[in-house]
Amino acid sequence: MTPRTVVVVGAGVSGLSVALALLRRGHRVTVLERGEIGRESSWAGGGILSPLLPWHYSEPVSALALRSMKAYADWVAEIETLSGRITEYWQCGMRVLGASQPASALAWCKEHGLTAQPCHTNTDDCLWLPEIAQIRNPRLVKALREAVVRLGGMIHAHCAAETTTNRAGRMLAVRTPQREFTADRFVLATGAWAGTALPNMAGVPNVRPIRGQMLLFKLDSGMLDTILFRNGLYLIPRQDGHVLVGSTLEDAGFDKSTDDATRQRLHSDATELLPALAGLQPMLHWAGLRPGSPDNIPVIDRHPDFENVFVNTGHYRYGVTMAPASAELLIDLLEGSPPVLDPAPYRWQAALERGWTEAL
Repeated sequence: MTPRTVVVVGAGVSGLSVALALLRRGHRVTVLERGEIGRESSWAGGGILSPLLPWHYSEPVSALALRSMKAYADWVAEIETLSGRITEYWQCGMRVLGASQPASALAWCKEHGLTAQPCHTNTDDCLWLPEIAQIRNPRLVKALREAVVRLGGMIHAHCAAETTTNRAGRMLAVRTPQREFTADRFVLATGAWAGTALPNMAGVPNVRPIRGQMLLFKLDSGMLDTILFRNGLYLIPRQDGHVLVGSTLEDAGFDKSTDDATRQRLHSDATELLPALAGLQPMLHWAGLRPGSPDNIPVIDRHPDFENVFVNTGHYRYGVTMAPASAELLIDLLEGSPPVLDPAPYRWQAALERGWTEAL
């Protein structure tokens, strides 16, 4: 394809991974970010590179997640080489305690090529998934940013898209407080803000912010060497002894505040899994806003009102997990190439037809 100029709006992992893929295909790329680079859900999440219980999700989620998971080690290695930064990608495995219907889960894993084994503890039957990896997502953001810049991409922080110039079904420019940016193509990767439209542009359907609160503890290195999951709670060890505990699912709009009751509950539940946390206080307690979508299925498609505007958003809990395959699919659509995955479940129209249920 003839190289194009592309403006990507949003500099989280979803936007930066698209920018990187575009640059590698020879396009000229500018990334606009309303705040700090990658400081929303890309920074706030835990970095588990798998759906938490992958057998509980629909095939559209599994298709994107599994393709990304298989590619992740090589994808990250390339980013680290380009950027000169370490992301702490770590295939540490995940232990699922108290799994319901373990036989069905094991059958799903076998069918989808994901290694899983039954295991036992003193109190729970469990499943051991040795191939599950994690990444230190703030470090991934920094590495992606550096890789994009080294390949010639331009990134502008604190540069919010405020209005657009449109003509005859095409977007011509995005205007920010600093200046106007013109391009041949535009990609919207605006995360939890994707449902709030710019003037003269429909917002992405059924995408809304869902708050998640997290805690961070510090233990001696090696005290926990695998991800633990039970009843919606997860503990994620880092190689230097930090342990992340999460997370909540709260429909609280754009409110990123935290509360003591949640901190105490997360701490208490985590201590049941890892008693060494009992005498510690969390080093940090924060909240992030996920780009929530029904059934966790993202929207990766051309905007229906513009022939040259594309969206990559609504990944809910798994934007970091799905980043490589989502970028692949988006670039195929933008360039008019045969898509790597069936794009139908990720179409704008499909998102319109999916509705939220009361339960998150």
